[in-house]
Amino acid sequence: MSTILDQIVQTKRQEIAERKKLVPTALLERSIYFQSQPVSLRRYLQRPDLNGLIAEFKRKSPSKGVINAYAPVERTTIGYMQAGASALSVLTDTTYFGGKSEDLTTARKFNFCPILRKDFILEEYQVLEAKSIGADAVLLIAAILSKEEVSTLAQFAHSLGLEVLLEVHNQEELDNSLTSHVDCVGVNNRNLHDFSLNLQTSRELAEFIPNEFVKVSESGISSAEVILELRQYGFEGFLLGEAFMHQSRPEKACAALVDELNKLKQAKVH
Repeated sequence: MSTILDQIVQTKRQEIAERKKLVPTALLERSIYFQSQPVSLRRYLQRPDLNGLIAEFKRKSPSKGVINAYAPVERTTIGYMQAGASALSVLTDTTYFGGKSEDLTTARKFNFCPILRKDFILEEYQVLEAKSIGADAVLLIAAILSKEEVSTLAQFAHSLGLEVLLEVHNQEELDNSLTSHVDCVGVNNRNLHDFSLNLQTSRELAEFIPNEFVKVSESGISSAEVILELRQYGFEGFLLGEAFMHQSRPEKACAALVDELNKLKQAKVH
């Protein structure tokens, strides 16, 4: 039974082969971003003056279809950072998520903050590509990679100065893919087979992620209360995409959430 993830991987392999012909490695390495020092995602998620939000720019998804076709990258990403997000996540997959590499480069041009390249990374070529378009970190998805591949790709990313967010969906993936070469471990609360969401996934897996990694909860987070609750489980990063992108002005939704978070934190202090 082929899943959407299998289809995405198949498409991605074809895309990589085509891009390698069009843009050889030597050309990627000529990018101005090869000379720049990436910003640490890990450090920004742990900054005490911020809330650990990774605000995502996402136009569509296989489960929801079109989410927001019209939000401009420049205004949205600048707005996210002005609202108090810790980092940005930018989808660069075109076929299934409506993103493109230029989206990330645009976000890079206007923001000094860590930017995660969100894509389905299978080969070192894509890691080089991430560096060449201005990313600071890459996502490695345990469900589509072996432990050896995670380790090799993570070490290669580090050799370029990039950090790595390893995404897992369950205990088995965590056990089979965790390597000391990743920086952050993201628990995706979305079931890849039926797209259902369950925050219990983050709660249950938290204790099995060693403290040397920054814990990130992804998908299904939509309120300040949930973020504060997940903090009790050791999570320091919170990736939100649809909660913001469903609004006509995603950056305003982000600002409202940060405002609510700050109020709740102040109320706890008093």
